[in-house]
Amino acid sequence: MASRQPFVLRLLFVLALFSPLNTRSRAAKLPFYPEDVLPLLPRQLSWPILNALRRPLDLLPAFVGATSPSNGSLAWKGACFYDNIAWLEFHNNTGSEFGGGTLHIKVSKAHSWTCMDIYVFATPYCVTWDYYFLSREHTFEFKEWEGKAELEYVKSRGVSIFLMQAGMLGTLQALWDVFPLFSNTGWEEKSNIGFLKKHMGASFEQCPQPWVTNISIDDIHSGDFLAISKIRGRWGGFETLEKWVSGAYAGHTAVCLKDFAGKLWVGESGHDNEQGEDVIAVLPWDKWWEFELNKDDSNPHIALLPLHPDMRAKFNEAASWEYAQRMNGKPYVWNQMQPAYAANMWNEALNKRLGTEGLDLPDLLVEIEMRGLSFAELLTIPEQDNWVYSDGKSASCVAFVLETYKAAGLFDPISSSIQVTELTIKDAYSLRFFENNSSRLPKWCNDGDNVELPFCQILGRYRMELPGYNTMDPYPHMNERCPSLPPKYSRPSNC
Repeated sequence: MASRQPFVLRLLFVLALFSPLNTRSRAAKLPFYPEDVLPLLPRQLSWPILNALRRPLDLLPAFVGATSPSNGSLAWKGACFYDNIAWLEFHNNTGSEFGGGTLHIKVSKAHSWTCMDIYVFATPYCVTWDYYFLSREHTFEFKEWEGKAELEYVKSRGVSIFLMQAGMLGTLQALWDVFPLFSNTGWEEKSNIGFLKKHMGASFEQCPQPWVTNISIDDIHSGDFLAISKIRGRWGGFETLEKWVSGAYAGHTAVCLKDFAGKLWVGESGHDNEQGEDVIAVLPWDKWWEFELNKDDSNPHIALLPLHPDMRAKFNEAASWEYAQRMNGKPYVWNQMQPAYAANMWNEALNKRLGTEGLDLPDLLVEIEMRGLSFAELLTIPEQDNWVYSDGKSASCVAFVLETYKAAGLFDPISSSIQVTELTIKDAYSLRFFENNSSRLPKWCNDGDNVELPFCQILGRYRMELPGYNTMDPYPHMNERCPSLPPKYSRPSNC
């Protein structure tokens, strides 16, 4: 039987629906193609060339279509084989209640003698794969369908076919580019820096020493934003990929808050508690700053983004403090990443969008079909800030900060039409909320640096960059329909 893979893999293929096919043209069939044999050359020669040819995006499979007995054959152009046809036949070779099927794939017209195509086949119940090296008809067996729901799905929608558009060697090269980000060594930090330089154009210019600022907390106020970039340790690799996907030049955020007595605190979603859980926490500034200076193994780079005086005058300290206290100790949204938890969270999110309760993925697909929606249309329905999930209220790092801003009145009078869960870290530091007059920045801000930044970097060896900083006014339904793909991250205005 086709292997039954974790939900996260299925999610990857759903996302891949929006990934374009590789349409490189080859005029004639060659005995070999240079990309096929580059890894066989000396490393000093081969890897720089492959690095220029391949990107981490090549890890995403491209959706080529779906085939079922009712919709006939499917034809497409592959990365290796340029002429491909697939069709599906039902059978009941095992004598089971719902039978199985045979997927036929005929591949021909390879662009070289040494290439191969890798495919992923998927239904809502099954994710599996195969590869083809020879020009001929191949078959893939689904010995038994999971049940009536899978049978009916395949009858109406078919088996989805995805192409690994970079081929075998290209996929391995893309993995080579990603795996070092998580190695938890000095190599990891260099890999994260190299990745961000290559794929996002980050510069990582070194700051003059000392790499820590002598801060006067009297100059820090409620609502001042903390943009944090981690390039090593447990979160280094994850933040690097998050930056690349979203276009943000920071991977974590926190917010400064003062209590009724004027004491300075830091509100942060994604703080380790004593049980080792990542939760929302409100910590005294001294405790938070001491940890970042002496105990954080991620080599954090931190920038303080002071609010503009007009925004500071508008900021409701009491309301922001009350919101932060209500959320203190609540789950960080990425606290658990077990496949079962991810599946439940995913199903809950889809149920919220449909106004249903308790439907699992197959039933959700049936509901979508009944309503005449596509899965892509369902995914574009904005997340609502007031939705409560089975584990209670939770928030990502940036959603927590922006919810604090919302409670403090910074989004008024359009607060009700802003869903902060639609905003990324890049969107947050791009909001026109922050100081735009360098003469009003604290005297210790960027002290000793001959490059004048529009914000205060308070920790880090490399000078932080925040492209688009402080340039965007909030607007109703902000970011609810904003496409953005690397490497340019271009977006229409007011999307």
